[in-house]
Amino acid sequence: MNEIMYKIMAIEREQEKRARSDELARYNRGKRVHKKQIAFHKCRKRNRWVFGGNRSGKTECGAVEAVWIARGVHPYRKNRENVFGWVVSLTAQVQRDVAQKKILRYLRPDWIADIVMTSGRKDSPETGVIDQIVVKNVFGGTSVIGFKSCDQGRERFQGSSLDFVWFDEEPPKEIYDECVMRVFDKRGDIFGTMTPLKGLTFVYEEIYLNKRRNPEIWYEFMEWADNPYLSKREIKLLESALDDETKESRRYGRFCTREGLVYPEFDENVHVIAPFSVPKEWQCGISIDPGLKNPLSAHWYATDYDGNVYVVAEHYAAGRDVDFHADALKRISDRLGWKRDPKGRLYALIDSAAGQRTLASAKSVSELFLERGILVNPRVNKDVFSGVAQVKSFLSRKNGMPDLYIFSCCTEMIREFKSYFWGENDSPVKRDDHAMDELRYFLMTRPRAAEKIGTEISEITKDKDRLIRRLRRGVRA
Repeated sequence: MNEIMYKIMAIEREQEKRARSDELARYNRGKRVHKKQIAFHKCRKRNRWVFGGNRSGKTECGAVEAVWIARGVHPYRKNRENVFGWVVSLTAQVQRDVAQKKILRYLRPDWIADIVMTSGRKDSPETGVIDQIVVKNVFGGTSVIGFKSCDQGRERFQGSSLDFVWFDEEPPKEIYDECVMRVFDKRGDIFGTMTPLKGLTFVYEEIYLNKRRNPEIWYEFMEWADNPYLSKREIKLLESALDDETKESRRYGRFCTREGLVYPEFDENVHVIAPFSVPKEWQCGISIDPGLKNPLSAHWYATDYDGNVYVVAEHYAAGRDVDFHADALKRISDRLGWKRDPKGRLYALIDSAAGQRTLASAKSVSELFLERGILVNPRVNKDVFSGVAQVKSFLSRKNGMPDLYIFSCCTEMIREFKSYFWGENDSPVKRDDHAMDELRYFLMTRPRAAEKIGTEISEITKDKDRLIRRLRRGVRA
């Protein structure tokens, strides 16, 4: 009997020891939860990135994601056996000091089947550089977490077929491209955690702006205030040591340049909302920035009873003629049920340059649109400085709430907001600004609030107003 009791006590002691060393079980459990880490893990997209400041918690979620996948215990995804993935760091030293250290923290020793070292001893892996960790998978097999560093060169990233790649900080583009190919045949995952210190690199273009419109791309920003394990006092001390430009990347994880964004007030979490059916009386107008070789940008605008402006639809295309654009404007207007004049024509604002005739055409762009049933008004205020000030005022009212909301389907306008920078001579850079121009034209008309028709409001209208107010409170697309 005593022998049995001793064995039971030994088992209980071992269980307690393992519980104390099980950091994975304690991750985001209890009273303090890092909500943005959870959002990252829950996202089902196959190319996910966290842009975070130092000590924002970004590396923790990358390490946990890799361990969950390797162990086959991911709480939000379909788990697989015999997983093979890479953890990619900038250098071998950074690997040892950051990503490798985090992985070992969340891997209990009894979950490790073997360790292959590049340098150092495998009975003390934290002091050396690891090549691979063989992890026991809960389905009965084993998974492999391999470690790579960017200073090895692109050739060392060829050949393998992978289930996942975690980039701890931003890799060179050629290595990123190579890793994308490595997960291709298995429909594997790419995820990255980084502080954007290198300016407007390929990650800014391909992930943040998503110029290729990849539906599998997702990103989130993390800052110090998002980390529930940082005290307010500590945040204040860290903040006092940084200048404003450094603070943008080191605290908020934002991409920044010396010139700066024209509209830093723009926040996708606030200004971008899910589309909803806009009441007829809200319809306000269409605004066009014309282009033939360059993109033509057109957006449909609505104004509610409180004067809030909604950008509800978008047409954005380059290298097409007026017939193509006119047909697109009519087709989108028909889908929206957009109002027309008594002769069935659409009304739109347009850049005043559209009224000019050129040697290449006997008619102006305005005249060509008019012939196709689109009544364009070229009398717009093109003053850039007052226009920018007007847009800024709509992005942030004095009470902290915006007057401008953009439907998530207007992807080109959203992209331009994120890439519209100041250049020399205190003027915005004239590049990818077509939606920004026609937005200014519309807002400079100072659109009035919609007028309620009649005194009685139906229950359907009341329900729709409640839904719209809920959407305006900051639903992210």
